[in-house]
Amino acid sequence: MFFTHFKYSKMFLIMLSCVLNIEKEHMKIIVPMAGIGSRLRPHTLTVPKPLTVIAGKPIVQRLVEDIAAVIDEKIDEIAFIIGPAKKGFPANTSEHLLKIAKGLDAKGTVYIQEEALGTAHALFCAKDSLSGPCVVAYADTLFKADFKLDANADGAIWVKKVADPSAFGVVKLENGFIKDFVEKPKDFVSDLAIIGIYYFKDGDKVRDEIQYLIDNNLRENNEYQLTNVLETLKRDGAKFIPGTVDTWMDCGKKDPTVDTNKQVLQFEHKTGNNLVSDDVVLENSEIIQPCYIGKNVVLKNTKIGPYVSIGENSFVENATITNSLIQTNVVISNAKLDNAMIGNHAKYDGNFTSVSLGDYTELT
Repeated sequence: MFFTHFKYSKMFLIMLSCVLNIEKEHMKIIVPMAGIGSRLRPHTLTVPKPLTVIAGKPIVQRLVEDIAAVIDEKIDEIAFIIGPAKKGFPANTSEHLLKIAKGLDAKGTVYIQEEALGTAHALFCAKDSLSGPCVVAYADTLFKADFKLDANADGAIWVKKVADPSAFGVVKLENGFIKDFVEKPKDFVSDLAIIGIYYFKDGDKVRDEIQYLIDNNLRENNEYQLTNVLETLKRDGAKFIPGTVDTWMDCGKKDPTVDTNKQVLQFEHKTGNNLVSDDVVLENSEIIQPCYIGKNVVLKNTKIGPYVSIGENSFVENATITNSLIQTNVVISNAKLDNAMIGNHAKYDGNFTSVSLGDYTELT
């Protein structure tokens, strides 16, 4: 009787162990976002680029939501790698990011990269989370894709055809698998640009390879590069497949960011999402869709749209605005704006059209 009881208890423990292992294998998303976003200044002087709001949501929130939709698996953890406060990351950055993770029913973890030493180094700052299956996404771009992960592949690298591959890292394919990685080729080798989103079936191997680079101080242009890790894994037999995207949206500079806002609004409108708050006050004004209008916005003698985002608590009077990205608590008067980007708490009254105003700026 004792042996029978022990036998079934052991079987139970084995079954429980299997269940626990399955739990551990849930997908993770790791988002290196420690860059200061200097190309998007003045809009990143007070807000980190990944927290810049596009059509009502921060860039990084849209990124992780899109990834979650593509992989269609339970997300166990979302780890964010940010820069230190001295590099312009506000004290409440972690709070914002943990809230984003909670919105996807995932554990949120925030790491700090004190020194910018390359893409692999940024990822290594989250080494405690870099295990099991994971998606790594550098928070520079947004994308739209219809792509499911292949369980037989060791990893996937999302790519997009580009007109000028010399400005990107690219991949070469052979029989459906990635054969080579080439960083910013001077001569044409491929037009499939790496967009900065990766899937790894075994994050532990990636972590160990980065550890090897750092332990042996193997740098390229004084930085530890993820492409070197990928090359080593491939040489050791790992098979990577390309994940193609339908749309790749850049948020690096002002004009591409305004265009990204336009593309996101188009997508949201096509899917039937109404992004205009119910409490918007319209006085002799018109909204031409698609647009995002936040809460507590007042529009007087104004024509908004198409392709305009206006954040909450803003006031617009005697204006015509098209194709523009406007943040929260903004006052705009007597304006005709197109291709404009205006930051939080800004005030604008003038005849310029394509303006770029940072937070707390006044141009009157």
